[in-house]
Amino acid sequence: MLRSVDTSTPNVPRMYDYLLGGKDNYAADREAVEEVVRHAPDTPFLARENRAFLRRAVRFLAQSGIRQFIDIGSGLPTQGNVHEIAHQVAPDARVVYSDVEPVVLTHGRALLAGTPEVTVIQSDARHPEDILTDPQVEKLINFDEPIAVLMLAVLHFIDDADDPPGIVARLRAAMAPGSYLAISHVTADFDTDNNVRDAGAVYEKATYQITLRSRAAVTGLFDGFDLVSPGLTTLSLWRPDDGTIIPPNADRQWCYAGVARKAT
Repeated sequence: MLRSVDTSTPNVPRMYDYLLGGKDNYAADREAVEEVVRHAPDTPFLARENRAFLRRAVRFLAQSGIRQFIDIGSGLPTQGNVHEIAHQVAPDARVVYSDVEPVVLTHGRALLAGTPEVTVIQSDARHPEDILTDPQVEKLINFDEPIAVLMLAVLHFIDDADDPPGIVARLRAAMAPGSYLAISHVTADFDTDNNVRDAGAVYEKATYQITLRSRAAVTGLFDGFDLVSPGLTTLSLWRPDDGTIIPPNADRQWCYAGVARKAT
């Protein structure tokens, strides 16, 4: 059963939508984002960089032969969705979007009506078995063949008590050799002035709270996978497109990004 929409509590997918310039958000979401930006002014830029990382990663994965994608914590539909990018390379690619928020399900179903190779489900990233065994997923995804699991800007919304490495491990166990995992994750590794920590604290009043993790902790999420070049880096430095102007201090951005392959 879908939960009713709460417009008074800042909602993480709607906040991200506002950061990206979308219109599917409410006053509480906008006010929370504006408070985040007061602490960390580069937040809108990094939100766009995260989206750009998604585009580059999906293009790389499709060019590497992946034809099945599961986007966990997909958020509200926006320009450059996974299926749109993948279909530019492989029109037969199949995509599952998964998010716990009912607003994502509502908007996703409206967007994807009449697109049989793409579906959207409501499921909690903390319970990967529910995603893997969802009838719509089982109908669309063949787990005997390589898949790509995308977890962009989602694992930092999962508390240590919910065991993010264990969540990824359960997903890995279901993935065939040759599958890929893509992750982006916020960090306080370069937060010398506490701006990122202060911005993260704003999420205490939102639907989900942020856990900032170190490079070592984010690297540990890829256990059982082999990171592809350039390894774990920051958003702007992961395989930038030719001609891209790399921003100053790109190696100190407060969001890590990486893509890794399951060998066995």
